[in-house]
Amino acid sequence: MDSDPTTQAERKWMVRVERTLGAVAAHNHRRPALALLLAVVLAAVGGFLARNLSLNADLVDLLPASFKSVQDVHEMERRLGALGWVVVVGEGGDAASLQRFADDLAPKLEALPGIRYVEAKRPGAFFRDRALYFLSEEDLKEVHRRLEARVTWEKQQANPLYVDLVGEEPPSLDFSDLEAKYGTNAGQRLSASDGDYYLDARTRRVVLLAKPETSSADLAFSRRITDEVRTLLDAQDLKQYGPDFRTEITGTFQKKLDQQGQIARDIAVSSAVALGLLLLYLLLHFRSALAVGLVLTPVGTGLAWTYGLVAAVYGQVNLLTGFLGAILGGLGIEHGIHLLGRYLHLRGEGEPSEQATRESFTHTGGAALVSALVAALTFFVLGTSRFRAFREFGVIAGVGMLVLIVAYVLVMPALLGLASRWGWRPRHATVVTTESPTGRFLVHRRGVISAVFAVLLVALLTQAGRVRFDYDFGALQDQRLPSFLLDREVNRIIGYSQTPVVMLTDTPEDEQAVVRELQQRQRALGDKSTIDFAASLSSLIPDRQTEKQPLLAALSRLLEDVPEERLSPEQRDQLVRLRRQSQAKPFTPAELPPGVRQQFQGAGGGQSGFVLVYPSVSLSDGSAIRALAREVRGVQLPGGGRISAAGEPMVLSDILEMVTHEAPLILGGATLAVLLAMWATLGGLRLALLCLTPTVVSLLALLGLMPLMGLEFNYLNILVIPVLIGTTVDAGVHLLTRLASPSSDFVAVYSETGRAICGGLLTSAMGFGALFLADHPGLNSVGALANLGFATNLLIMLVAFPALLLVLSERRMRRRRARRDKQETPAAGPSGPRPATHTN
Repeated sequence: MDSDPTTQAERKWMVRVERTLGAVAAHNHRRPALALLLAVVLAAVGGFLARNLSLNADLVDLLPASFKSVQDVHEMERRLGALGWVVVVGEGGDAASLQRFADDLAPKLEALPGIRYVEAKRPGAFFRDRALYFLSEEDLKEVHRRLEARVTWEKQQANPLYVDLVGEEPPSLDFSDLEAKYGTNAGQRLSASDGDYYLDARTRRVVLLAKPETSSADLAFSRRITDEVRTLLDAQDLKQYGPDFRTEITGTFQKKLDQQGQIARDIAVSSAVALGLLLLYLLLHFRSALAVGLVLTPVGTGLAWTYGLVAAVYGQVNLLTGFLGAILGGLGIEHGIHLLGRYLHLRGEGEPSEQATRESFTHTGGAALVSALVAALTFFVLGTSRFRAFREFGVIAGVGMLVLIVAYVLVMPALLGLASRWGWRPRHATVVTTESPTGRFLVHRRGVISAVFAVLLVALLTQAGRVRFDYDFGALQDQRLPSFLLDREVNRIIGYSQTPVVMLTDTPEDEQAVVRELQQRQRALGDKSTIDFAASLSSLIPDRQTEKQPLLAALSRLLEDVPEERLSPEQRDQLVRLRRQSQAKPFTPAELPPGVRQQFQGAGGGQSGFVLVYPSVSLSDGSAIRALAREVRGVQLPGGGRISAAGEPMVLSDILEMVTHEAPLILGGATLAVLLAMWATLGGLRLALLCLTPTVVSLLALLGLMPLMGLEFNYLNILVIPVLIGTTVDAGVHLLTRLASPSSDFVAVYSETGRAICGGLLTSAMGFGALFLADHPGLNSVGALANLGFATNLLIMLVAFPALLLVLSERRMRRRRARRDKQETPAAGPSGPRPATHTN
C-alpha cells in the first residue's frame, strides 16, 4: 500500500508514541524481573481492595441523588418507613383451614423483631357498615326518596282493596349509579370484597401482610427479616391445616433478595463459562498452553488493577458493571491475540525475540493503543450518562481498556523475555506462514462481493424501520422470578397493588385537597386513568358525619316499615345491610381498623401526612408507568404549593425518560468522539473515515437484522450500540495500518491480520456472551444484541470491507495511470503492480 508523505507528516507524533511503546516493551523484555514485580505488587493491591466489593441491584440507586424522584423516595422512607411488605402465602387447604392458619400465624408474625404490624384481615366489613356516611347529604336524601317510594308501593300492593289499573312497575332499588359515583372512594374500594380475609377459595390461598420497620433497600435487614419469617414458618405444624398445606414468601423484600441473588448467580456462572470459552478458543487459536498464558496473564493483571480502582472509587458494582470482568476480558484478549500473533509471525521469519517484541509493540502495539483509546473514549462518552448503570459501566470500562494496554506493555514483553531466556521458541503450529485462500478469492471476486453486500445492505435497511423499543421493565427486573409471579397473584387476591405512590403532605387539609385533585383527574381521564384509587387517613373519615346522622336515623325508621315477606332473598340481604348501615354511629380516625390506621402512621408510630395512590396499571409496563407519573405529578395545593410524589413508579418513569432522552445524544457523541480520535491518531480524516466504515455498515446491517431476529431495544441493551462503535473500529485500524506499510502484500497481510481480527472479534463476543447466558432477561438481551453485532461486524470485516478496499485501490490505480499516461509517453507492456497491494 502506498505511503502518503503528507499523512506521514501529520502523524509524526503518533510515530513517536509507537516508537516509545516499542522501546518500553524492549526494555521490559531485557529486564523482566522489575516489570513483573511491579505488576504483581499492583495486582495484589488491586485484589486486596476488591475483596469487599458488593453488588447493588437497587433501582433507586441507578438514578443520580439529585433527581427529585430519588430525593422523594428517601424522604418518604424517612417519614413513612418501609413501603413494601413481607408477604406470607399459605396454600393447599380449604377455606376454613386457610382462615385458621391466618388467625394462628398473625400474632406470631407480629411478635417478630423488626415487624411493625401484620394485616391478616380485610377492613371491608368496617367500611361497609359505615358506607352511608361517605355519601353526600343530597345522595342520602336520594336513597331515602327511592326507599320511600318502594315502601309506599309495597304497602299498596299489600292492601287487598288496592287495584293496579296501569300495571305500575315497582320502584327500583338499584343503587348502582350511586355506587359508581363513589367507586374511586378509598372506603368503597377497601370494602369491595365481601370476605373478611385475603383469601381465594378457588386457588386455595390466603395472604398475610407483614410490615417491616426498615426499607427493603437495606439488603442486610431484608435478608434478616425474611430469614426470621422463614424460620417461623418452618417451625409451624402445617399438617394441621391440611396434608398438602405449604407456605411461600413474596413481597417487596423477598423480590429484592431474589433479584440480587439471581444477578449474583448470573455473574458467577456467566463469567466462569466465558473464561472457559476464552481458554478453549485461545488453545485452538495458538495451539500452545504457554501462548495462552502469555495472553491471559496481562488480562488478569489488568482486571485486578481495574477492580481495585472500582473498589476504591465506587465500593460496589451494579446491574451491569458486575459483568465487566468477562466483557473486559474478552476485549482485552483481542489486543493479546494481535500482539502475540505479530510476535509469533516475526519469530517465524527469523527475528530474535527482543527485536520481534519491539517490532510487535511498535506497529501492532500502536494499533492496539489507538483502538484502546478509541474504545475508552466511547466508553467515557457513555460515562456522561446520568443513568448510573450506564455511567459506571462507561467509566469503569474506559479506564479498564487503558489499564489493559498498560498491563500488556508491562507484562507481556517481560514474560516473552523470560520465555526466550529459558529457551522457548514458538512451535511451527503457532506461527501462521500459509496464505489464506479467502484472501486470493477476495482479490479475484472483489467486484462481485462488493455488489452482493451492497444489495444485502440495502435490503436490510428496508427492515430498519421495524425496530422497536420494548417498554417492559422486565429489562430491569426479571418479572419471571417465582416471587414476582406470586406477587402478581397476591395483588389479584388483595384487589389492588401493593406498591402505591406516596404523596407527601403536611396537614389533613392538604391530604383532602390532594385526594380531591386526584379524583378529579381520574374522572377527567375516565378509562385512560392509571389510578385505581387514592387514600389518606383524612379521606377515610367522611366529613359532616354529625349533619348526616339525622338523615341516617330517618332512613333507619323507614327501613323498619319495609314488609320483608314480599322481598326476595337478595332484597332481604340488602335490607339487612341497609339497616345495619343506617344505624352506624359517627367514627374518628382512632376507631379505624389498626391495619388501616397504621398504614398512614409514620416511622416510629408518629403521625404524618400521606396520600397513598394505588395504580391500576402493571408496574412492568413502562408506557403505563410514564402515564401514571404524569397523572400524579404536579398536584397543586389551594395555597399554591406543589406536592411531591414518591415511590418506585416515579423512579422507573424517570429511568425511562432519561434513557430515551440520552440515547441519541450518547450515540451521536460516541460516533463523533471515535471519528475525532482516529483522525488525530491516524493522521488523516480520509483514513479515519475508512477505518470507521465497517463499523457504520455493520451497525446499519444490525438494525435491519434486529426485527428479523425478533430483537428489540430496551433500557439496558441500548448501550450496546455505542459499545459496538468503540470496540469494532480496531479491526479496521489493525488491517489498514498493516496495509499502510510500504511493499505490503494484500494476501499476506490478510492471511495474518484476518486471523487475528477473527480471533479478536470472537473473544470480544465471548466476553459479552457471558451476558447471553444470564437468566436476567435484560442482561440476556445485552448479550444477544452484542453477539449479533459482533457477528455482523466479523462478516463485514473479513469479506465486505476487504473487497471494498480492493475495489477502491483498483480505481485509484487507474486514475494514477491515467494521469501518468498524460504526462509521459505510453510505455510498452502491462503495468506490474497487483491491485491487491494498493489500498490507500
